[in-house]
Order: sequence, then C-alpha cells, then structure tokens
Amino acid sequence: MLCLSSVLVEPASTKENNCLNAAKACNLNDTCKKYRSAYINPCTSRVSASEACNKRKCHKALRQFFDKVPTKYSYGMLFCSCPAGDQTACAERRRQTIVPVCSYEDKDTPNCLSLQNACKTNYICRSRLADFISNCQPEARSISGCLRENYADCLLSYSGLIGTVMTPNYVRSLGISLSPWCDCSNSGNSKPDCEKFAEFFTNNRCLRNAIQAFGNGTDVGVWQPQPPIQPTAAEPSITHRFKERTSSALDALTDMIKLHLDDDSYHICGTLQAQKLVSNQTVDTGVCKNHQLEDSSNSNAVARSSPAKLHLHLSSMLFTLAFGLMPIALTQ
Repeated sequence: MLCLSSVLVEPASTKENNCLNAAKACNLNDTCKKYRSAYINPCTSRVSASEACNKRKCHKALRQFFDKVPTKYSYGMLFCSCPAGDQTACAERRRQTIVPVCSYEDKDTPNCLSLQNACKTNYICRSRLADFISNCQPEARSISGCLRENYADCLLSYSGLIGTVMTPNYVRSLGISLSPWCDCSNSGNSKPDCEKFAEFFTNNRCLRNAIQAFGNGTDVGVWQPQPPIQPTAAEPSITHRFKERTSSALDALTDMIKLHLDDDSYHICGTLQAQKLVSNQTVDTGVCKNHQLEDSSNSNAVARSSPAKLHLHLSSMLFTLAFGLMPIALTQ
C-alpha cells in the first residue's frame, strides 16, 4: 500500500511542474531527444581543471537544437509556465534548460555595451541581435505589447540568440526576468546607453507577454502570424490619424536609435517597421531575418540573409520608405 501511495502522489507533483513535463515530452520525441543529448554532452563535459566545458561546441549544439527541434518541444522547455504552487523548482528547471553554467555564465561579467560590441563582430550574432531588436520591439499602445503584434516572431528571434555571445537566460528570481550575462558597472558616461540596452531584455513588455502567452496557451490570435494590413481609403480625418501614427512610430524608432545600434540592419529594420505602422502599407521586411547557419536544414531555422545581400537591399528599402511616407507629408 505504501508503494501504491507513493506512485499515486508522484503524478500530482509533476503535473504542477510544467517544465518537468516539457522535459519528459522532449525525451519521448526522437528529434528532440537526439538534439538535446547533442548539447547536454558538450555543455556538461569538463575540458580541464580551469575550464568547465567547451563553450564554442556547447553554443553550436544549442543553435542546432533550437533550429532543428519542433518548437512544440524546444519552446515547451524554454518558455514553460510555472504555477504559484511550484514556482521555485519549476523556474529553476526552466533556467537550467540551456545548461547556463557553460552556455551562459562566465568567470567575469562584462559590461553590456562591451558584450554588444563583441556580438557585432560576429555576423551570426549581429544579425540575430538585429532580428531580436526588430521583432521584440515593445509598444506601450499595443494590446499585445509588441510593435509588430507577433509573438511568434519575437520568441523565434529570442531563441535565435541562444548559442551566441549574447546568449540570454532567466535570472534567479520569481517571475519572468531575462538578461544576457552582463551588467552596466564601469560604464562611465555611457551608463544611460548601457541601461537602455540591458532593459531591452530585463524590462521588455513584448518579450515578457510573448513568453507568458506561449506558456499559458493564451492570446492565440497574437501568437499566430498576422496577415498584411491592407491600405484603406482616405477619410476626412486622415491627416489627424496620420499624425498620431507618425508620432507612435517615431517614438518606437527613437527608442531603437537610443540603443546606439550602429549597424545598418538595426536601423533599416526599425525604420521599415515604423513606416509600415505610419503609412498602413505592406512592407517587405524579409531582409530583417537572420543569417542562416551553414548547418541549419530544418524548417524551424530562420531564412537568414547574408551581409552582402542585406546591403544590396538597403538602397531599394530606403526608396520604399521615402515613397511610403510621401502621402503623409502631402496630407499635413
């Protein structure tokens, strides 16, 4: 009877821990189990007395995991919701998903602006950070909390950062709090810029809402990709409405510029999003996607443009931006 009692009690405990259930579901799926094992091994194997692991191999294996495993399983482990009754154990399991002792933590904590500069020297990290900035841009006046109104793109671009020098993770606290392994100490006069960049992770309403929506299975309409907005006929009050939308878009664009992201892709992606919001026109933002890894073959991998292709598109995109904003100037 004691054995039967313990068996009956166990499911009740694990049922509350959604992150534990997600890990079990991964082990029951051949693809998820294969690629999870592929990153667990290099991320937990000590190289020497001074090195806990081979971080480069760990990062590469993590990128493969999130590129090739169906999001049902990879997101289930990364974005699982933790109920109030089991917050501590559940949240810690979620935090341990990417083996942070190897993939996330380091001996020293760099300044966030220094980490950003290091990221920009690598084309994979640079393009994925630009994608994250574009797709997880918060908007206070949006119901979803996102400028693009698309949780799927935000979560995809966030997971794309895992396995780069800008790898983010949950910090040890209740609730959803995320950050790269960096801080803003020793920032000098650049401290406001550093804090602005850090808060894009730690205090991002769009990202937080997207994670909560996936974990809770809510806001399905926002989770699904939205259809293009069709142009509407001009109305008597169109000038006033354009001014309001212009203000909203420029506020969002100003926030991105204040992050001091100097690469062209940061600015053009943010500008295109603002133009789409202002002019109510469909704009091709495919160039804002990440660069595709040479070993990515699964449909979950983002179609990423090469740096050369990105710059080839810049002139035509700027023309599109100028042309799209022309009606606004004419109506004012």
